[in-house]
Amino acid sequence: MSDDVLAIENLSAAIRNGPTLLHEISLRLAAGEVHGLVGTSGAGKSMIGRCVLGILPAPVRVTAGGIRFLGKQLVGLSERDRRAAGASLALIPQDPLSALNPSRRIVSQMTDVMRLRLHLSHAEAYARALAMLDEVHIRGPQDVLRRYPHELSGGMRQRVLIATAFACEPRLIVADEPTTALDVTVQKQILRLIRELQRKHGTSVLFVTHDLGVVAKICNSVTVLNAGRIVEQAPVADIFLRPQDAYTQALFAATPRYDRPGDTLRPLPADFA
Repeated sequence: MSDDVLAIENLSAAIRNGPTLLHEISLRLAAGEVHGLVGTSGAGKSMIGRCVLGILPAPVRVTAGGIRFLGKQLVGLSERDRRAAGASLALIPQDPLSALNPSRRIVSQMTDVMRLRLHLSHAEAYARALAMLDEVHIRGPQDVLRRYPHELSGGMRQRVLIATAFACEPRLIVADEPTTALDVTVQKQILRLIRELQRKHGTSVLFVTHDLGVVAKICNSVTVLNAGRIVEQAPVADIFLRPQDAYTQALFAATPRYDRPGDTLRPLPADFA
C-alpha cells in the first residue's frame, strides 16, 4: 500500500456540456511534502485544488480518474461521506478579506471550525485559538479574537486563516496563492510562517502559485501546468537547474532574476499565452 497522503490519478474535469478544464492530471504527495502547482492564470492550478477539496463550481464535474486521500477514493463519494473524508483537509485561501465573514468576530470564526472538526468544548476551542494565534506570531491574541476582519491588516487576516487551517490538525492543506494579495515584505513573512508550521506539524501542502520564486522558497517538488495539462513534473532543484519543457523554460525567461538584474525579460510566446 502506498504511503502517499494524496494520489491524483489521470484526473480530468470539464464544464457540463462544455470544454475540458483538466486533462489526465496525475501527481503524488508524500507525508510532510510541499508540492507546488505552478503556471500562468487559467492553467488549472486552483481547479486541481478544488477537485481535491470537493468544492468545484456547480457547472464543473470530474469526468475521469480518481483522487485518493489517505488511501480513500474521494471521487464518487456521497456528500456526507465526502465531508467525513475531508475532515483532515484544510484550505488557506487567496483573499483573506473575502474568506472571513465581515459580520462575525474572529473568535467565533476560529472556534466554530475547531468545535466542528475536533469536537472541542467552547473553552477548549478558545484556548486552542489563542495558542494558534501565538504560533503564527500575532501579538495580543486576546484582542485579535475580539475584533472583526476589517479591523485587521491583510497580513494579520492571512495569519488568522493559517492559524485556523493548522489548528484543525489536517494531514493536507491546499494553499491557494495565499500571498497574492499581500505586499512583498509580508509575503516573505507568510511564506516563512507556512514553512515553519508545516515542518512543526508534519503537514503535507499542495501549494498553488504562479510565482516561481515562491516555488523555490517553499516547495520540495513541483508540477508545471499549461492549459489544464501537465508539461513537467520534478523535484524543485531539477526544475530550476534543468527545465526540460519549452513552456517551463519560457516561464523562467519571463521571470525577473535578482542575481541577473541586467537580463532582458521575454514574454511568453503567443502559443503559450
